[in-house]
Amino acid sequence: MTHHHDLAGRHIAFFSWRDTHNPEGGGAERYLEKVAGGLVDRGAKVTILCAAHAAAPPDEVVDGIRFVRRGSKLTVYVGGVRALLRRELGRVDAVVDVQNGLPFFTRVATRKPVVVLVHHVHREQWPVVYPGLSGRVGWWIERRLAPWLYRACQYVAVSSATRQELVGLGVDRGRIAVVHNGTDPVVPVGVGKSVHPSIAVVGRLVPHKQVEHAIDAAVALRERHPGLRLYVVGSGWWEAELHEYAAARGAGETVVFEGHVDERRKHEIYEQSWLLALPSLKEGWGLVIGEAGMHRTPTVAYAAAGGTRESIADGRSGLLVTDQDAFTAAIDRLLSDDAERGRLGEGANHMSHQFTWQHAQESFARVLEGALAGEMIDSQDPDEG
Repeated sequence: MTHHHDLAGRHIAFFSWRDTHNPEGGGAERYLEKVAGGLVDRGAKVTILCAAHAAAPPDEVVDGIRFVRRGSKLTVYVGGVRALLRRELGRVDAVVDVQNGLPFFTRVATRKPVVVLVHHVHREQWPVVYPGLSGRVGWWIERRLAPWLYRACQYVAVSSATRQELVGLGVDRGRIAVVHNGTDPVVPVGVGKSVHPSIAVVGRLVPHKQVEHAIDAAVALRERHPGLRLYVVGSGWWEAELHEYAAARGAGETVVFEGHVDERRKHEIYEQSWLLALPSLKEGWGLVIGEAGMHRTPTVAYAAAGGTRESIADGRSGLLVTDQDAFTAAIDRLLSDDAERGRLGEGANHMSHQFTWQHAQESFARVLEGALAGEMIDSQDPDEG
């Protein structure tokens, strides 16, 4: 059995294409910084190498974590391997390679233990984001090359759904540990539920989040639910397309684009909303589900998104549906039924307290201690089952 002092003084280097200071950062980056913070608390030295961006300096230390920002979204991969080969980060005891579609190929640049962190597999996203050859090459790297290159490495998946996807790509199940996301403590805002029916969508505005489905639902249901509002929180490169889409659908004041908001405003929207819509094609976990749950706001999402099947207890803390018609129908049902919405809201609140960041930090530290000791860990989260 390993003990926490095993991490004291060890240098752990994370390779991630983004960090939370990046305007495009999201739930994956929040997870990264939370687990990294847990390692710092246990006496480890932690470096995060990620892409450079205008919102932060190339080198800084925040909360004990050293950030090294180099290159762009694509050249950061080359820069990361180069930094490792040239020992630019100093002596490194273990590497965490955050595989967001593409790995960092750190395995070829170090003999030290490498842990691969995966939020979800991008099968459905490659053709959407990179149509044509580049998407096919990307999917080949993710599907074939990465599992082969990291065939002796420990993996961490954020949900059992993601673990299943990795097993499907040929990663040996005995090397995949599941470490769930936590939920931040609630920010009390005291606004209460809005008088008019309201729905929230929170997240990066990118195609695979399918915000269009929520816009369609709001437009379809506004006659049945007078005063209905859909609040779209977040920004991203698909933003202009969504504005155009809403205009083309004649959404008018039914859809309110909030843009990028501060934490307090985000929590006000969670709290005042009757429900959260998550029409995403793919979610490794869905951090927003727990955040909304803290405010007794249940979520309607697609079961096929994967991680949603663990972060939502269908019929207890929210509703999981199969297709767009069912998505609209589920929203309609919850807007119409105060008692059912209240019951699911209580369930969502209960569920949000089951997953803590402390627990995630503990599990992640255990996996790294194992990697440093040369042991593979496939432990389930005690939360599971």
